[in-house]
Amino acid sequence: MSNVSDTPDEGDVSPSGDAADPGSAAEAGAESVADDAGFGAGAPGNAASSAAASSAAASSDEADGSEAAATEPITVEDLVLDLERVSNERDEYLDSLRRLQAEFENYRKAVAKREADAIARANNGLVSEMLPVLDACDSAIANGAADVEPVRTSLIDALTKQGLERFDPDGEPFNPEQHEAVMHEDGEVEDGPVVAEVLRVGYGWKGNVVRPAMVRTKG
Repeated sequence: MSNVSDTPDEGDVSPSGDAADPGSAAEAGAESVADDAGFGAGAPGNAASSAAASSAAASSDEADGSEAAATEPITVEDLVLDLERVSNERDEYLDSLRRLQAEFENYRKAVAKREADAIARANNGLVSEMLPVLDACDSAIANGAADVEPVRTSLIDALTKQGLERFDPDGEPFNPEQHEAVMHEDGEVEDGPVVAEVLRVGYGWKGNVVRPAMVRTKG
């Protein structure tokens, strides 16, 4: 009788009838491990995908709402309200522009007046400083210095072209705005007092009296 070995050979059949395959068992174990690893690693990715899907859905809802609002029909009342609002804004802008224009015009006039007044004061000061020279010329001529008369005439003519006025009212009616009466004598005069003698001539500059004429009146 021969001895039978208890250890199965490689070609033995398993109790289920299939031959045992070590390679298939190893592959099955590896797939199981891989499935377990993949499940653990894929959990965060699945959460991120869910969040992205929710955000996309919300954005889509908002876009749909905006499109719905944009496509709402515009009524006549809306157009009237917009027209009134634009008209009110236009009126406010026009009022502001008119106020600014009026303020600028007043400012321009005020500046022009100040400049004119400053020029007039400067000219009056210059004429006032020239009066002693003219008085000296008159005195020299009155004392017989005939050669001074052409100089005085040229000077007065040049100043007259610029606005100088000479008040020498001998025999004219008395004018209190241009004449200063320092002496008076009675007399029969029909039309009121007249200038009987000019004691010192007066001068004006562009309508303004710089110095009234000193006179003696009669009547």
